[in-house]
Amino acid sequence: MGIQILSSAFSVPENCVTNDDLAKRVDTSDEWIRSRTGIGARFIAAHETTSDLGYSAAAKAIERSGLKPEDIDCIVTATFTPENFTPSCACLIQEKLGIKELPVMAFDVNAACSGYLYAMNVASALLETGQVNHVCVVGAEVISNVLDWEDRSTCVLFGDGAGAMVLKADPARQSCFYAAARGDSSGALETKSLPVHRPVTMDGNAVFRFATKAMSEAVDRALEKSGLTIADIDWIIPHQANIRIIDYVAKKARIDRSKVYVNIDRYGNTSSASIPIAYAEMAEKGLLKPGMKVIMAGFGAGFTWAGALIEI
Repeated sequence: MGIQILSSAFSVPENCVTNDDLAKRVDTSDEWIRSRTGIGARFIAAHETTSDLGYSAAAKAIERSGLKPEDIDCIVTATFTPENFTPSCACLIQEKLGIKELPVMAFDVNAACSGYLYAMNVASALLETGQVNHVCVVGAEVISNVLDWEDRSTCVLFGDGAGAMVLKADPARQSCFYAAARGDSSGALETKSLPVHRPVTMDGNAVFRFATKAMSEAVDRALEKSGLTIADIDWIIPHQANIRIIDYVAKKARIDRSKVYVNIDRYGNTSSASIPIAYAEMAEKGLLKPGMKVIMAGFGAGFTWAGALIEI
C-alpha cells in the first residue's frame, strides 16, 4: 500500500535577512556566502515560535486538502528546535488547530535535518496499518534560537520556517521509504542542550564528506526498494543544506540538473522544514503533476539520512 499527499503548505517568519544584512554583524560578504553555500537570504523569527510556524503551515495544508482540522487523527512533527522539551510541538499544534479535545495522536520526531523523512516514514506505517486515516506531517524549526551569531561558519547557513503535508493511505499509489543512522558523538554536527549554552557547532568538511555519500545512498536505496531507475524519476527534492552537496548528488545520480529542485538561495538550510517547504513551493508553482514520481533525500546530525519515493 502507498500513500497520497493530499496537500501541502509552508510558512516562514516575516523577517527576511539577506547576506548583506549578515555582513553588518559578522565578518562575511554576499560573495563569500553564495560561492560556498548557494544561499542569498533566509527568514529569521523575530517573535514566532516553532509551533507558531508549524501551526500556520499545518492549518493551510489542512484547508487545501478539503478536510477540516477534526478530520486529522494524527500529527507528527519533525523538529530539533521545539520551544519546550514537553509538551511536544505536535501537541501545541494540535491545540492551536482547535482539536485538543479530540483523540488525536500527536508526537515529535527528532532526526535533525533528516527528520521530515523519518516523520513521513512513521506516518506511512501508521496509515498502512490502518491505525489512522489522515496524518498531518509537519517539519518546523526556529534554528535562529540555537545559533552563535558571532560564528560566521554557522550563522550564515540556517533559516527558520515550517512545511506541512496531509497524507492518507492509497493502495493505488507507489511509495517507499528508507532511513538509517550512524551514531556519532564526535561533535561533527551538534547542539548540546536547551536552553542553549553551547549553540550549533559543525565540522564543515566532515559534514560534506558524509552528506554527499549519504544523500546519494538515500537516492539509490529509494530506487532499489521501488524497483525503478533514475530514468523513471521526474524530480529529486533534496534537503537544502548546501548547493555543492546538491550538485554532487545530482551528478552522482546521473539525473538532469533541471530535475533537481533548489530553493536554498531564498531560505537557507531550514533543517527538517527544508523538504516540505520545497515540496509545497513546487506544488504552488504547478510543477508537480499527477502520476509523477518524486524522490526526496536528506541527511542530518546523528548522523542520520533518509530517502522517500512518492507518486504524486
